[in-house]
Amino acid sequence: MRKDRNLNQLRNIEFIGNFSQYAEGSCLVKFGNTHVLCTASLDQSVPRWLKGQDKGWVTAEYGMLPRATHDRVSREAKKGQQSGRTQEIQRLIGRSLRAIVDPSLFREMQILIDCDVIQADGGTRTAAISGAFVALHHCFKSMIESKIIKKNPIIENLAAISCGVISQSCYLDLDYHEDQSADVDSNFVITESGKLVEVQLTSEGKICEEDQFNELLKIAKCGVAKIINEQKKVM
Repeated sequence: MRKDRNLNQLRNIEFIGNFSQYAEGSCLVKFGNTHVLCTASLDQSVPRWLKGQDKGWVTAEYGMLPRATHDRVSREAKKGQQSGRTQEIQRLIGRSLRAIVDPSLFREMQILIDCDVIQADGGTRTAAISGAFVALHHCFKSMIESKIIKKNPIIENLAAISCGVISQSCYLDLDYHEDQSADVDSNFVITESGKLVEVQLTSEGKICEEDQFNELLKIAKCGVAKIINEQKKVM
């Protein structure tokens, strides 16, 4: 049982928009002790396979700083390759953001999202998605002000949150220790209107029951609604 908050309560959340001086869009996002710096950079080109299709593209990179966790972790660049976890998370971020933009409104351009975990205490991928959305919004706003595009390509607001089942109870926004003890671990990416962009769910200890999934979805939607309200304060 949690001592500092209710089972369906988020950690303290903070979005600091335009945090980086040089990026077209940026946001420092804090979910409790999980802190992620998200930047959005404009590239006046698209991947080779997309050239000539009059569409834009959004892609993402994700990484943890060496002392983002309890023990120092070597930079993946030093190892010469990214871990499978890193690749999976950055693809998730890219897919999530592409789901809520109209690529015909920023043709032959791509937005490069960088999510760097400064401090990790669970839920880094969902915090990264929520912060990256704010950075993307500021990037498009900057492009409109610079008359690079005429209209904001974002179709709908978006956020993400983690949930889990611990001792048959459903928890919202797990920290690291809760995540480690969860029987079911899940991540929800949801739009403001309640549409599901992506759901990741794994049964680590006990198999997830249908009523538990429905409860996880319910608290995730409530959590995302609150996160989006916080996003709007800096957008």
